Amino acid sequence: MSLGHFRKGWKAMVAGFTMALLIISGGGRHEVTAVEDSYERLKVFTEVLSLIQANYVDETKPRDLIYGGIKGMLETLDPHSSFLSPDIFKEMQVETQGSFGGLGIEITVKDRQLTVVAPIEGTPADRAGLHPGDRIVKIDGNPTKDMTLIEAVKKLRGPKGTSVTLTILREESPGPFELTLVREVIEVKSVRAKDLGDGIAYIRIASFQERTGKDLLKAIEQFQKNGISALVLDLRNDPGGLLNQAVQVSDLFLDKGQLIVYTEGRIKNQDLRFSAEHGAQVPKVPMVVLVNGGSASASEIVAGALQDWKRALVLGTKTFGKGSVQTVIPLSDGSGLRLTTAKYYTPKGRSIHGTGIVPDIIVEAPRPTLAKGQGGQVEKEKEGEAGKERQEGRQERKISEEEGDPNLQIGKRDGPDPSTDVQLKRAMEILKASRILEKGVVKGNAG
Repeated sequence: MSLGHFRKGWKAMVAGFTMALLIISGGGRHEVTAVEDSYERLKVFTEVLSLIQANYVDETKPRDLIYGGIKGMLETLDPHSSFLSPDIFKEMQVETQGSFGGLGIEITVKDRQLTVVAPIEGTPADRAGLHPGDRIVKIDGNPTKDMTLIEAVKKLRGPKGTSVTLTILREESPGPFELTLVREVIEVKSVRAKDLGDGIAYIRIASFQERTGKDLLKAIEQFQKNGISALVLDLRNDPGGLLNQAVQVSDLFLDKGQLIVYTEGRIKNQDLRFSAEHGAQVPKVPMVVLVNGGSASASEIVAGALQDWKRALVLGTKTFGKGSVQTVIPLSDGSGLRLTTAKYYTPKGRSIHGTGIVPDIIVEAPRPTLAKGQGGQVEKEKEGEAGKERQEGRQERKISEEEGDPNLQIGKRDGPDPSTDVQLKRAMEILKASRILEKGVVKGNAG
């Protein structure tokens, strides 16, 4: 089609749309003017698209050009609104559901190679003997250097019972070797719990997925059987997740009717209020919430609600400050639109957006001294949700083009250790002291 014919067709389409709008809106001039202005601007976009396809030095794919234009449009809004290609949109859905058919390994790109960060305990990858630091050079005979990270993840995942062959390069091995693994349903745990002794329970929420509220309640009920007199809720480096799960988690600790969070948007249907519906389902034992610069979004909602109602003491460093709500909208070709539609506020009307939650007690975590080639979570804490979104923008690059994060720690994740974790140690000291004070008050009243 020539550019002249294209322009004629475009004008006809705009005219037809405008006429239809006049009929629907009863001839309201304001609505028509706004639509005409938008479509006049869109005409420029289609002219550029046509010129690129006709004259650019290399062959181009219309889909890539259009997706690029959409991404650019969303980048003019805010850092949290984004376009999700079909692959990334599907991957996001899997992550929030918390289960998938796969091998049970956490992978990353390091030194331009697909690298195992850690196998998940009890999964096919763990039983097959995959080691942290192993390089996956081929998946079913296909070199991983030519894949994107998202393509590699797709090839590793699949229906339960199907097999996949990995070609592994291990530092101490003389050469590459193959491992064939059978996929299983992998449950991604967002809630982990540990008894710290002396009646203190420790619960960590890594992210807010579809089952987080239920899994948290189950963990607390298990602690109650053994007796629980204090609780540490660890939300450090938790980038957030589903809003309804943040509400469910807060609901476990607050009295019925207490406001948890409210949202305000440009459109009235985005103005929502969420309050505790069931009443506190957890005994009102002394409680400390741990946060840091990697705590964002849903984790800030929980910390803010518990802090406002003085249900828990918040300890650590200031949170990331992502106080906006993103609505994920599926699009017709399998892609998705993540659009900021509202901002949220704590029960006392505090806006967290750009400011974060300031802890009741500030305890800085010391910067770790690590051996060469290793790294902690210091840089990751600073990035928080923004770092996650920048990573999404890089997922279309080939693995051989990515250096990866040189500070990413390779190896199994250690459990909580008060002897090395100064923030956790301080939380335990505060909880023990609060119980002593409570007993003293009770005895004083009895006397």
